[in-house]
Amino acid sequence: MSDGCDVVVIGGGIVGLSTAYAITRLAPGTRVTVLEKEPGPARHQTGRNSGVIHSGIYYRPGSLKARFAVQGAAEMVKFCTEHDIPHQVTGKLIVATDRAELPRLHALVQRGRENGIPVRELGPAQLTEYEPYVGGLAAIRVGTTGIVDYGQVASRLADLLTDAGAEVRYGAEVSLISRRASGIAVRTADGAVLRARALVNCAGLHCDRVARLAGDDPAMRIVPFRGEYYELGRPELVRGLVYPVPDPAFPFLGVHLTRGIDGSVHLGPNAVPALAREGYGWSAVHPRELAGTLSWPGSWQIARRHWRYGAGELHRSLSKRAFTQAARRLLPDVTEADLCPAPAGVRAQAVLRDGTLADDFLIREAPRTVHVLNAPSPAATASLPIGREVARRALAAIEARV
Repeated sequence: MSDGCDVVVIGGGIVGLSTAYAITRLAPGTRVTVLEKEPGPARHQTGRNSGVIHSGIYYRPGSLKARFAVQGAAEMVKFCTEHDIPHQVTGKLIVATDRAELPRLHALVQRGRENGIPVRELGPAQLTEYEPYVGGLAAIRVGTTGIVDYGQVASRLADLLTDAGAEVRYGAEVSLISRRASGIAVRTADGAVLRARALVNCAGLHCDRVARLAGDDPAMRIVPFRGEYYELGRPELVRGLVYPVPDPAFPFLGVHLTRGIDGSVHLGPNAVPALAREGYGWSAVHPRELAGTLSWPGSWQIARRHWRYGAGELHRSLSKRAFTQAARRLLPDVTEADLCPAPAGVRAQAVLRDGTLADDFLIREAPRTVHVLNAPSPAATASLPIGREVARRALAAIEARV
């Protein structure tokens, strides 16, 4: 079987769906097909995150993450309002529990202001007015942070795509890509062939593999990090969103407290190396993928530089007691009995050959092709502006060859 379209998008997570949605809005009539290997949308990073609409306070001013998160948060709230998707703008607290964290907390205040984000500084008494059971020396409140179920957002985007005449194919895993001057041919595992004028790679955990299938060297490797969560048995201990002061050396935000749109409260995630791209537990091992991670020089550079940090994360993964002790820094009353295991997620982290963790969204172009090679958190928040940016590049690739 063979058919054709103008743009084929590989990946049915929120970034791929937002990209396809943006194409239908920017260039109505453009034939778009989304290929997703799972039986439905948002089965990996999109559907397994903490559901936070991030403000953009953490990210370097002028970076794609900063620009798109700030813009995307406002757009996500508007999108959810227009489409009756449950959401709340709750605000969040970033809490310093140690004096050594105070300079980093003050630096976040300045960064927030540089990014155009309203930030309020709080002392201990003001902190307990917001969160009576949270302990800390000082905090900042970021009012634009919110919560939503991104799986619902992705499902709505898929419906809007269908309404606009686009096609979303589920169970369509890409096995071969052939790129020529005349166009691109994509074959799926069931033998179907799709011909297109341009290709967009939004394959998330598998984006580097898809780039290589297309004949491109992505100059990075996805190293999967599993984020493990617990659900709080006493949700009344947490009113909203509470975060620690992050370590600027890492792209991870640390174990935080998140009240979801359904009223449940989750603690997490940590960050431990996953033994498979979709390794949601220690028992999930994919030898070929693990070998690919271990053979990448950047993986060993990470281990050499950050082994102490990694050892701590590993300890908290294997020991509920250690995880609880870490959570007590923010929530002193929490006990092991309060924590129930919850579904984990896997972060698709791009790692360069020298071991550098890509700290910004990474979008690369090749003939007739746009690759999204690093889009972990806050990509869900920023998905609408990311989608427009990628859509513009894909449409430009078509126009350049008309």
